Amino acid sequence: MLKVGNAPCSWGTLEFEAAKGEQIKFDRMLDELAETGYTGTELGDWGFMPTAPAALQAELAQRKLVMLGAFVPVALKDAAAHQAGIAAALKTARLLAAVASEPKPYLILADNNGSVPERTVNAGRVTPKMGLAPAQWKTFAEGADKLARAVFSETGLKTVFHHHCAGYVETPDEIARFLELTDPKALGLVFDSGHYAYGAEDCDVVKGLERYKDRVWYIHFKDCQPQVAAQARAEGWDYFQALRHGVFCELGQGGVDFPAMLRWLKANRYDGYTLVEQDVLPGMGSPKESARRNREYLRSIENHYA
Repeated sequence: MLKVGNAPCSWGTLEFEAAKGEQIKFDRMLDELAETGYTGTELGDWGFMPTAPAALQAELAQRKLVMLGAFVPVALKDAAAHQAGIAAALKTARLLAAVASEPKPYLILADNNGSVPERTVNAGRVTPKMGLAPAQWKTFAEGADKLARAVFSETGLKTVFHHHCAGYVETPDEIARFLELTDPKALGLVFDSGHYAYGAEDCDVVKGLERYKDRVWYIHFKDCQPQVAAQARAEGWDYFQALRHGVFCELGQGGVDFPAMLRWLKANRYDGYTLVEQDVLPGMGSPKESARRNREYLRSIENHYA
């Protein structure tokens, strides 16, 4: 059976300062997540959910939910940011470990997305000239490995890296370069279908799964609306404008071939959780109804995985 979770970002809780607004409270979000048919969640921003382990465990247990992971952004290009990033990751990983069940949650590492104007303005259409220089790649990868090793050493939890638009690991070649430079024993990849499709300018996500399959440890289901993506590129929208216009739409309403993804997961014996994410800004749409429709859509195609 396909195991499916959802995340706070589908209710408008995003890590970006540029995307802050009045948030839906965590207890309502968890209630709605459970009511719409999901059995796992991620943590969201530090402080969105309770940070005392007993309190968080009680909230999860009350709704029969599994904690799947937590997103920690770090400006890995900057060596001076590494120690603070490791400290934040360890703080988060300790909380995850304290409420862990089966499967164990992942520490989800990412670049400090949305913080570099050139990458944010050109999300979905970055060119090689906007990428990292060789020395910067070395610093970036070394910081990621060091963080992943520290998290595993202290908590026993594994780290996956989240490729992400508006960060330095967005395009297919940037993802491949990151994986080439990092330790396959220390660090895996969370493959996000929507970010891959937008960053690759190509909704053939199975191509990406096949390219990175030796490192794919965790899956995020996200759709990408190709007409909105094309308009964003044509009109020069930045990442947040594209979000506001719905570039990441409900599952089945965009260009990602989810039946093909499920067939790939089955063929490659992936039996972990899949996590639905429909990144929206605070106040956008009707998160509970979108979550319900996304879950119903996955039920309608689960025969491709069974």
